[in-house]
Amino acid sequence: MSSPGSEDELPRSVRLAWGLSDPGTRGPRRGLTLEQVLDAAIAVANTEGLEALSMSRVAKELGFTTMSLYRYVDSKDQLVELAWDRAIGPPPVLPSGGSWRERFDAWATAEYRGLRAYRWLTERPIRTAPYWPNNMRWLDAGLGALSETPLDEEAKVQITLTVSLYVISRARFSWELESAVMDDGLDYPAVMPRILDPEKYPWVLAAVAAGAFDADEGDAPEAWHEQDFRFGLERLLDGIDVFIGHSEEKR
Repeated sequence: MSSPGSEDELPRSVRLAWGLSDPGTRGPRRGLTLEQVLDAAIAVANTEGLEALSMSRVAKELGFTTMSLYRYVDSKDQLVELAWDRAIGPPPVLPSGGSWRERFDAWATAEYRGLRAYRWLTERPIRTAPYWPNNMRWLDAGLGALSETPLDEEAKVQITLTVSLYVISRARFSWELESAVMDDGLDYPAVMPRILDPEKYPWVLAAVAAGAFDADEGDAPEAWHEQDFRFGLERLLDGIDVFIGHSEEKR
């Protein structure tokens, strides 16, 4: 990948995000900051959803004209990208002691909970590499959690991105499944035996009979998604642990 020769060759959204371009210089009047615009966008998305987020809706939230926002961002897509990065925020400080697994677990769990904080964060399509400041802070923190392992830098990047993709997909799935359950109001484990032919779906029905789809007793109804997330995360970490062991043997 070639490197840009100057800041002017970077996309304006990247320059804005990193403070390499002064927002709000277009036109004769400056009455806002980029941060105020993004905070208003986040407020709209938090309360009304990603579909409601538009330049006109954010302008109304701020009490400005739609055209005035174009002094700060070029388009709705740019607005969403910058608001998303501001909303996810920086990663937490990871444990300084302990194993790589404890640090990486803390990193992945924090990312999952950050994405679960607001549904709209999981609805945004991934259209670009993570250029934004908080995205890069998360990436750097994930790589840092693996810094004391014998893995080479390429392996650390691949592992960090693979786990992050799992986190994103799991958070998105959990929100979508919650919506589906709320919409149809059906008890999934109770419905399956009524619609599935035992001769065609013997193993699904065996799992149903064993309670594999039941919520654990005593757990809050909303706790299922994090339990499912943790099961998958721990299996990923098990596999990474084996991979690291093989790397140590080759040293």
